[in-house]
Amino acid sequence: MASAQTLSAIIKAYDVRGVVPEQLDEDVCQAVGAAFVDVTGAQRLVVAHDMRESGPALSQAFAAGAASRGASIVDAGLASTDMLYFASGHLELPGAMFTASHNPAKYNGIKMCRAKAVPIGSDSGLSEIRERAASYLGRPMPDPAVVESHDLLTAYARYLRELVDLSGSRALKVVVDAGNGMGGYTVPAVLGDAVLGKLPLQIVPLYFELDGSFPNHEANPLEPANLVDLQAEVVKQGADIGLAFDGDADRCFVVDAAGAAVSPSAITALVADRELARAPGAAVIHNLITSRAVPQLIAERGGTPVRTRVGHSYIKARMAETDAVFGGEHSAHYYFRDFWRADTGMLAAMHVLAALGEQPAPLAELVAGYARYTESGEINSTVRDQGERIEAVRAAFSARATATDELDGLTVEFADGSWINVRPSNTEPLLRLNVEAPDEPAMTALRDEALGVIRG
Repeated sequence: MASAQTLSAIIKAYDVRGVVPEQLDEDVCQAVGAAFVDVTGAQRLVVAHDMRESGPALSQAFAAGAASRGASIVDAGLASTDMLYFASGHLELPGAMFTASHNPAKYNGIKMCRAKAVPIGSDSGLSEIRERAASYLGRPMPDPAVVESHDLLTAYARYLRELVDLSGSRALKVVVDAGNGMGGYTVPAVLGDAVLGKLPLQIVPLYFELDGSFPNHEANPLEPANLVDLQAEVVKQGADIGLAFDGDADRCFVVDAAGAAVSPSAITALVADRELARAPGAAVIHNLITSRAVPQLIAERGGTPVRTRVGHSYIKARMAETDAVFGGEHSAHYYFRDFWRADTGMLAAMHVLAALGEQPAPLAELVAGYARYTESGEINSTVRDQGERIEAVRAAFSARATATDELDGLTVEFADGSWINVRPSNTEPLLRLNVEAPDEPAMTALRDEALGVIRG
């Protein structure tokens, strides 16, 4: 039987994530469902799940727990995470999405939000949910919830097509790697002709079969090894662009016609450029790990760059405070004011396709102006004492630093525009290093020096 200690292990800063059934089972989910209603006061809520085998049973248990506390249930069935956010915004209901995103097959989890996709994190209700859920563990399983089912795929696809009109694009050949995740469900509806009619896009599908065992590769395109198949297929097909979605399809990675990965920072800058053209002078959010090219471009286009720490709950809160039109992270999470400030990889992909299709140049040429520096990508190091290693980095670079800050971990800036950031993982004994410099040799030297300090 699960315990309060189990809840502490699986209820993390932004969501619930655990191994099924050792950590996350139906008892835990019904307890969290009941606690969710207690904390949010929800009278009606929407639930959905991805393609993982455990999803239907766990989401039903959550619904039963919520119904036992008086809530009525809208079941959206199979969905990507951004479809759940759409449902929460469109129906103005709190929601719970059952997914473990890019985690391996043995995991599942819950992403929860208030009505209109307002996030729930450790500082906005998740801690209270954990505490209350402990009191519901081990109670007899309630009767199954009475649910009303909603098929939201068509409404979701139509809404996105209204936000970005691709009908005037030049013909594009697009390879899409869904990684056996939910992109295989949403891409045919939004970018294909399965629901709303044909766009000038030829979609070449890779791994569209929904399979939560991920038989081809992990649905985590942040890892370069998981992009190899997409990169090869783009070149083989002579395609204009490649798109890779993670398991719950809320993140999208992009490769160009030569198979080269496009930095999420460059995508953030490109989408910011488009959104500022539509909303001149607006604020745009970027986390502190994105390239310095992003705030530079935002300012050049007349917008207001707003720098935040890493994490969706922080970004969404700052978007609400500043009425920002858009926000982007280095991890390929992209947030839109027109999408209830929620993250959606599909909408970001549509902006990239529109930008590419509106002009004749290849993608590599289009994004070249948005990639002004060389980034290391995120590098993890296992350490015994995170705080001690961060202080070692501070000491090692203090004499050369032009500025430091502690918005999220430690950021050190240098006179040539280079910077390093080292921040601790919330859940593992890791330090995460990001480095940026004006060119490859400078980045490599600074990266290796920083890693020598961290791992020394």
